[in-house]
Amino acid sequence: MYRNHTCGELRLSDAGKEVTLAGWVQRTRKMGGMTFVDLRDRYGITQLVFNEAVNAELNERANRLGREFVIQVKGTVNERSNKNKNLPTGEVEIVVSELNVLNASLTPPFTIEDDTDGGDDLRMKYRYLDIRRAAVRKNLELRHRMTMEVRHYLDGKGFLEIETPMLIGSTPEGARDFVVPSRMNPGQFYALPQSPQTLKQLLMVAGMDRYFQIVKCFRDEDLRADRQPEFTQIDCEMSFVEQEDIIELFEGMAKHLFKVIRGVEFTEPFQRMTWADAMKYYGSDKPDLRFGMKFVELMDILKGYGFGVFDNAAYIGGICAEGAATYTRKQLDALTEYVKKPQIGAKGMVYARVEADGNVKSSVDKFYSQEVLQKMKEAFGARPGDLILILSGDDVMKTRKQLCELRLKVAEELGLRDKNKFACLWVVDFPMFEWSEEEGRLMAMHHPFTHPKDEDVPLLDTNPEAVRADAYDMVINGIEVGGGSIRIHDQALQAKMFEILGFTPERAQAQFGFLMNAFKFGAPPHGGLAYGLDRWVSIFAGLDSIRDCIAFPKNNSGRDVMLDAPAPLDQSQLDELQLALDLKEK
Repeated sequence: MYRNHTCGELRLSDAGKEVTLAGWVQRTRKMGGMTFVDLRDRYGITQLVFNEAVNAELNERANRLGREFVIQVKGTVNERSNKNKNLPTGEVEIVVSELNVLNASLTPPFTIEDDTDGGDDLRMKYRYLDIRRAAVRKNLELRHRMTMEVRHYLDGKGFLEIETPMLIGSTPEGARDFVVPSRMNPGQFYALPQSPQTLKQLLMVAGMDRYFQIVKCFRDEDLRADRQPEFTQIDCEMSFVEQEDIIELFEGMAKHLFKVIRGVEFTEPFQRMTWADAMKYYGSDKPDLRFGMKFVELMDILKGYGFGVFDNAAYIGGICAEGAATYTRKQLDALTEYVKKPQIGAKGMVYARVEADGNVKSSVDKFYSQEVLQKMKEAFGARPGDLILILSGDDVMKTRKQLCELRLKVAEELGLRDKNKFACLWVVDFPMFEWSEEEGRLMAMHHPFTHPKDEDVPLLDTNPEAVRADAYDMVINGIEVGGGSIRIHDQALQAKMFEILGFTPERAQAQFGFLMNAFKFGAPPHGGLAYGLDRWVSIFAGLDSIRDCIAFPKNNSGRDVMLDAPAPLDQSQLDELQLALDLKEK
C-alpha cells in the first residue's frame, strides 16, 4: 500500500506507531541539522521530521524536495515539542526513516495556500492545482455533503431519483438554448435542457408521483457572480398537491439542510411576502431581509412645494438607515455618484439627517419647512442619529429598483449583510405575465406551464396582465435559491396559455404537442420546485460567487480557460455535420 493512514488522521494517541503516509509537499523548512516538511493530502497536513545527525543522506534528500512533489514516507509517530493548535494533527510529527519520491513537480504558478497569490484567471487555468487548496476543497466537500443530505431527505419522503435526457428539442420561450447539431439528421439540432420541466411533467402523467433529480442544466445567458452557463438543480415534481403542500415539504428540506450542515435551527415558519409587496417595499422580487430599510413612499408628503424634481415625479420613495447620520458629505456624494451610474440610472439623491435635538437637516431645506420634514421623519419612524435617503423618478418600477440598489449599497457599507445570519423568505403570487418591449407581446414570467390562481382564471380573457400565478420562490439573504409553481394539467387551459403568449395552434403543437397530447390521457394535478444547488452551497460556504463551489467553472466570458473551450471545430467535423460557417465580424 502507498499509505496506511491519511495526513489528517494521526493524533497523540498514535505516538510510537510505525506508519506510511503519501501526499504532496506543502512546504519545507530547514532549522540547523533538522528539516521539517509539511505533507498534505485531501484530509489534512502532517509534519515530517528529518534529522541530519541520524541519517545525513535522508536529510539531504529531504532538502531537495520542492513544493508539490508527490512523496511517500515511512516513519514513527512522535509527540511534537512545538505543538500547532491550528492543526488537528498539530500535536504529532513523523520521524521519517524512509522517503520515496513518487513524482517531482514544477514550481506551481501560484501558492497552494488559503491566501493564494493567484488571480482568478490564473487559478481557473490551473484549476486542478487550485482544488488542492483547502479553501476550495472544503467547498467541494460541502457540496458533496449537501447532495447526500438532499438525497437522504427526499428518499425519506417517497421521491424517486429518475434521470432525464440531456439531448432534447429546443424550447426557445425562455433563455437562449445551447444547441447540438445532429450528424444523423443533417440540418437538425438538439438542445441542452434549460431544465427538465416538460420531462418531469410527463413523469407525473406517467404516474411516478414524486420525482427528483440532481441535474445539470444549461442556459446561454450573460454571466454574473451567481450564474454559470451550466449549473446544477435539485429538480423536483409531485402529483396530487397544491401550493401549500410543496412549500411545506421544501421548507422542511431547507430547515433540514440548515440544521445538519450549518447547525442553524429554524423553529418558526419562513416569512411569506407577495410579489407586489416585495416590489413595493424593497424594489426586488428577492429582497434581503437581514436588515431593515423598508421603502417609504413620500408622494403625499413631499409633492407640491416647488422642488421640481419631486413635483414632476411619478414616484418618490426613501429608506432610513439607523445611526448613519454620521455619514460625511464625501460619503454622501459617493452614494449619489453610485446611484447615477449607468447600470442603475438615477438622476440624483436627496438626503436628510435627524439631528440630536430631533430636527431634520436636509439637502433640500430651502424647499421644505421643518414641519414638512418632521412629517417625513414620522413616516419613517426615524430617530436622532438616523439618515434618510430619497430617490424619485418618472417610472415607478424603475425608481424602486434604483432604490433597491441604494439600500443594498448602504447595508454593505454599514456591515449589515452578515454571511453568518440567514433570512429566509417565500415570495408568492407572482404575475403570470410580463410585457416584453423587445418581443412586443406578453411573455410568461416563469414559464408557459405555470397554473394561474384559480380566482384569476376568468381574467385570462379580459385582463391577462392582472392574472397572478400559483408560483413561489425561496429567497435567502437576497438570493433566489429556488422556485417553482403548480403546473397546468388541463389541455384546454394549456392551449389558452399558448394563445395569450402569441403561439399559433400550429406552433404550439409543433413545440409542445407531446405535452398537450399527454394531458389528454389523464394528467394529475401536479407541481414542483427546483433549488439551485450551486447557490445553496455558496450561501452555506459564505461565498460571493458560485464559481468556487463548482469543480471546473467557466469564467465571466463563459470560457473554460483550462480546457480552452469553446474552440473551433476541424473542417472535417463541420463537413461530417454538413455545417458551413458564415461568421459576422463584431
